[in-house]
Amino acid sequence: MKIAVLISGGVDSAVAVELLHREGHDLHLFYIRIGNDTDEGDCSAEEDIEMCTLIARRYGLPFRVVSLHEEYWDSVMAYTLRTVREGLTPHPDMMCNKLVKFGYFEERWGKDFDSTATGHYASVVEKDGKLWLGTAADPVKDQTDFLARISYDQLRHLIFPLGRLPKSEVRRIAEEVALPNARRKDSQGICFLGKINYNDFIERHLGTRPGPVIEIETGKKVGEHRGYWFHTIGQRKGLGMSGGPWFVVRKNVRDNVVYVSNGYDTRRQYGREIPLEQINWITEDPFRSGETAIKVAFKTRHTPQFLTGTLTRESEDSLTLHSDSDVQGIAPGQYAVIYTPDCCICLGSSMISVPVPKRHRAGSLSPTKKSEENHG
Repeated sequence: MKIAVLISGGVDSAVAVELLHREGHDLHLFYIRIGNDTDEGDCSAEEDIEMCTLIARRYGLPFRVVSLHEEYWDSVMAYTLRTVREGLTPHPDMMCNKLVKFGYFEERWGKDFDSTATGHYASVVEKDGKLWLGTAADPVKDQTDFLARISYDQLRHLIFPLGRLPKSEVRRIAEEVALPNARRKDSQGICFLGKINYNDFIERHLGTRPGPVIEIETGKKVGEHRGYWFHTIGQRKGLGMSGGPWFVVRKNVRDNVVYVSNGYDTRRQYGREIPLEQINWITEDPFRSGETAIKVAFKTRHTPQFLTGTLTRESEDSLTLHSDSDVQGIAPGQYAVIYTPDCCICLGSSMISVPVPKRHRAGSLSPTKKSEENHG
């Protein structure tokens, strides 16, 4: 096949090239360049491009650097900043895959090829005459949760050569064939932005807005924050408070208050009922005709572990996920990624919405107060 391969300069996409080259495909390598938002230059991108050039020369393959700078900032970063400003928790990597790698790139360059390949740890599975997004053999490296917003048309055009390999085998292959990046460290951080500090990025665009940090059980002020947009539900690190561990459990966006709870086992940190909206099924709606509840596996964060529960349909555009076990740090704005009960197929994802406050009970917070406290 004639295949466009998205490479990053890292070992994973380089080994994807090696595996596809072994199969004799006609490969064309692409690096998507996204400039940063400072005047400091783009040194990390230059290093990546240099490594990609070496890989292309190693195999004698055509290589092209393509720019999607404006599209990236107008879509992914605009979404990220808007979501943070609303007090929610964004997922820029998920949106980057959907909108940039498999969106703009496909529309402009990928469409001229039989398939597009990447170094993602995932797989494309054929079942019942349809294609499905399958999980990777390496549960620690599995990246289906970053791909769970893609469409069926996007999935049909994708190849994931690393889906059946553990990371250790990928490293071994890279060293065996003497790839120049065989021992290069894996990249970290926001999609395409390399080593940029997330809080520095947020401050550069949204500034600071100091406010109180309140212990939710006592109502006592225990610290000061620089802006609610620097914090997410479930966060433990980066609070700068002694006597912990402290966890962020609520945010009041209107009054710029961050609520925290002290200790590992306080009930305020956990929940079992997760309201969902903005539903995206990749291949098909898993609810059969007449069904209103199905058993599923799911994740609410990037982790090797799956949780189990029951997914109920509330309306055409809303769901509720009832977890079989406690879920720590349920953060509105993030996504619940839904899998089949055997954890083999990623069905899609839905955004975690702000929970609707329960009816007022004697001795509890008033509905107005509870709504404010839960926002974000």
